[in-house]
Amino acid sequence: MGSAVRVLAEATPATRDRYVDLLRVGSLAVVVLGHWMMAAVTPDGVGNLLAVVPALQPLTWLLQVMPVFFFVGGFSHALSYRSLLRKRPKGSAASASAASATSADSVYAAFLRARLQRLLRPTMVFVLVWGVVALLVQLLGGGGGLTGVTLRLVTQPLWFIGIYLAMVAFTPPLLRLHERYGWGAFAGLAGAAAAVDVLRFAAEVPYVEFLNFAFVWLAVHQLGFLRADGRLGTGTGSASGTGSASGTGSTPGTGLRALGSLRVPALLAGGGLIGAVVLVAAGPYPLSMVGMPGEKVSNMAPPTLALLAHGLWLVGAVELLRAPAARLLARPRAWRTVVAANGVAMTAFLWHLTAMLGVYGALLALDVPLPEPATAAWWAQTPLRLAAAAALTAALVAAFRAFEHPAPPSATTPAPGSGPLAALGATLCLLGVLGLSMVGLGGLLEGRTALLIAIPVSAPAAVAMTLGGWLLVERAGRGAR
Repeated sequence: MGSAVRVLAEATPATRDRYVDLLRVGSLAVVVLGHWMMAAVTPDGVGNLLAVVPALQPLTWLLQVMPVFFFVGGFSHALSYRSLLRKRPKGSAASASAASATSADSVYAAFLRARLQRLLRPTMVFVLVWGVVALLVQLLGGGGGLTGVTLRLVTQPLWFIGIYLAMVAFTPPLLRLHERYGWGAFAGLAGAAAAVDVLRFAAEVPYVEFLNFAFVWLAVHQLGFLRADGRLGTGTGSASGTGSASGTGSTPGTGLRALGSLRVPALLAGGGLIGAVVLVAAGPYPLSMVGMPGEKVSNMAPPTLALLAHGLWLVGAVELLRAPAARLLARPRAWRTVVAANGVAMTAFLWHLTAMLGVYGALLALDVPLPEPATAAWWAQTPLRLAAAAALTAALVAAFRAFEHPAPPSATTPAPGSGPLAALGATLCLLGVLGLSMVGLGGLLEGRTALLIAIPVSAPAAVAMTLGGWLLVERAGRGAR
């Protein structure tokens, strides 16, 4: 693998924005570490360290970095979709309008297929492996204690996959809004998120809060479009590459231009941080930027205006760090590390809870005492638990990393009218993955269900929806020879 990574790293085009790859890997790594640190496992179950020690909750303002991943996703999706549009076949001048509409429809299907492959190939392998394990456990009469908790918890991070699928599906229409309105499109989504919270907390309108699963995350995703067009002021346009960020400049005024290019990120960081502080201090929003057990209001589920403000400050902060990071990534060894990590990041994310709970299960099986969370003995044991979880995650990545590599591009062109079929398939995938994240894999034989938009969904039904939707996207995106 080392030689393959070296070849990929050396073949990187000069125009590639390497910082985006670092942000993608870094954000997932922070999420993994945060989950490992927050788990407060005892023989009686799994708790949350932030609930045990509320004084640690301000750390979530640094460790809740999912907004960065969605921001990076917006940037990548804009470039990928535009690349496919540029490659579409051109029709004759007489039928330019009809050919353009048909071609855009086919491009949408091809775009969804390419993106869903990268997400769903490793995800479905993860689900099917765990589904077999869950069935065997139940047939053998198990499923209690930490095993039952594990069967419920391992699928919870799939909510992120589900929301990300929605970001992919909404990319083409929202990209068109961005190209027409620019910052106005982002402002519209942010304003809608604020309106939802007003209706939720001031008018007490029921169920309206769930709309912010779309408005908050799509607003952050929209910032990625702005970055792709260089409108965040850091010289990060889709054709600008990274060269300008790492240079020192030798012409008069370069320093002033560099300072000016940081104005927008600084405003985002400062304004977002101030906004989040004010909202938490004066509003109904909790301090923690991750969900807490038993809390009446969560900033995460569903997302709130406070989480959007938090996302703004994170986006501004990472953009302010772009220039020094670009200089670091110009070093071959640093870039090879990022390339290697990018090739397995999704696999590591999917299996990291399996590894963590496996370590705790081994400790319990070996009768190793588990100290009470947050005690001195617990903190002393933490480095060993983290090292063991990292080693087990690495072993799982080695076993399943091949499924993260996407299939070769189709040699066929999606048929006219394939866009709606692909959109239907993506919707089924989204609902299936979200349903699975809610219901878990426990109680398969009893038909355990969870409510998904007021509809009871079981784990087998969620898996069937996901596989059926993926099949539709594959059929629409592959087309016919």
